[in-house]
Amino acid sequence: MAYNKSKIYEQAKQAITDNNLFFIEDIVAFLPCDKTTFYRFFPPECNEYNILRELLEINKITTKSVIRSKLLKSDRAGELLALYRLIGTPEERQMLNQQYLDHTTGGKEFKIILPNGD
Repeated sequence: MAYNKSKIYEQAKQAITDNNLFFIEDIVAFLPCDKTTFYRFFPPECNEYNILRELLEINKITTKSVIRSKLLKSDRAGELLALYRLIGTPEERQMLNQQYLDHTTGGKEFKIILPNGD
């Protein structure tokens, strides 16, 4: 089946705004093409892909702002926090966690220090 790239692109932008989408995979679900065709038309380094990512980011920022506003007034914060964690940046997810463990060494040698000093 032959697809029209510009039509798919316009449909992708419309799907993002109409459905408040957050992720690239969500866009593909609303398009009349498969994931392979989408990525062939819009590889991650192309301008159209970057514009779609920017539209997704606008949705995330707007939704996070609404969630923060609702959290101030809500007694039922669990569902809102779950969504916020899903769309938040790594820094925001870290701040939301009561306990955060960094499992990396930052490129440094990993050393285990035993209580007896060995």
